[in-house]
Amino acid sequence: MLLKTFGWSFAVTALGLVAAVFYGGWTAFGIVAILSVLEISLSFDNAVVNAGILKKMNAFWQKIFLTVGVLIAVFGMRLVFPVVIVAISAKMGPIEAVDLAFSDKDRYEQLVTDAHPAIAAFGGMFLLMIFLDFIFEDRDIKWLGWLERPLAKLGKVDMLSVCIALVVLLVSAMTFATQAHLHAGHADKAETVLLSGIAGLITYMVVGGLSGYFEDKLEEEEEREHEAEEEAERTGKPKSAVVLAGKAAFFMFLYLEVLDASFSFDGVIGAFAITNDIVLMALGLGIGAMYVRSLTVYLVRQGTLDDYVYLEHGAHYAIGALAVILLVTIQYQISELITGSIGVILIGWSFWSSVRRNRALAAAEGNPGSDEKTEVSSGV
Repeated sequence: MLLKTFGWSFAVTALGLVAAVFYGGWTAFGIVAILSVLEISLSFDNAVVNAGILKKMNAFWQKIFLTVGVLIAVFGMRLVFPVVIVAISAKMGPIEAVDLAFSDKDRYEQLVTDAHPAIAAFGGMFLLMIFLDFIFEDRDIKWLGWLERPLAKLGKVDMLSVCIALVVLLVSAMTFATQAHLHAGHADKAETVLLSGIAGLITYMVVGGLSGYFEDKLEEEEEREHEAEEEAERTGKPKSAVVLAGKAAFFMFLYLEVLDASFSFDGVIGAFAITNDIVLMALGLGIGAMYVRSLTVYLVRQGTLDDYVYLEHGAHYAIGALAVILLVTIQYQISELITGSIGVILIGWSFWSSVRRNRALAAAEGNPGSDEKTEVSSGV
């Protein structure tokens, strides 16, 4: 089971490290290894959240997530994305940007750094909306009950998460961006941050709205697909896998890709603190992205989220922390060690809370007279 799920990740790791040695010797090998660990540590919460979505999809779309999705994640976000943002910010063609990445690595890194406010605003707003919609939803299982109960009541107010996100964006644009660049002699970046943040908000609402709509139609789709399969068996003309997968899974797949893109912002930007070599960056972050995807599928197939019910809560709190960090980095530089540690701590805490809850429930089953509550057993 483990080899089947992580087989591609192991293979890509071996190929990536060998390629690094041939490209730049053992120094390059070390850099790629460090970048891989960085990506995995920063994106562990991504795997937990992805698993919550992926478990609703059938085996075909889970396979697509590990194949086509990997191509998008590795080549799209870890290789093409840095080139695109340089091309846009420097107003040059993609080919010229690629040439710059190889010929003048310091200049390339500077251009990516200059584009950081727009990247942080877009990714920060997208992730913030995910966090807000999660904590404002009234859930049967609560991790931090003292906090989640009142927030669930507030969540009954329509569009509250959108209003809060827009207020946060406005504050970021008017304070962080303005103060960060006026003293450096640059033009005011408030407008850039505002527009990028709005773009992130719109992206979340469009993709999330479409996936939510088709998720509601999932049962109806599955019924139709079942009928189509029976008809195909009778006629001897089997339906294609894409048709049988359904529209719901397709839009959830799109949602996963946008979500992964937002999660990868911190990894891509943080990689420049280690190297500005585009090849080593793509190798290291690509290896990390493979493990994140394999871990996502592993969590789904093992039913880990069902057994450890607070993991999803911890991952969403990590998302909220990452969203705030991205917005703060518009002005201030924050170590990737801090960014990664916060996510690991929150998820580790939620895992331990889940273990304590399971033990308390098992003890309660063994003692029918026990009236111990679930939330008490979680330690919160």
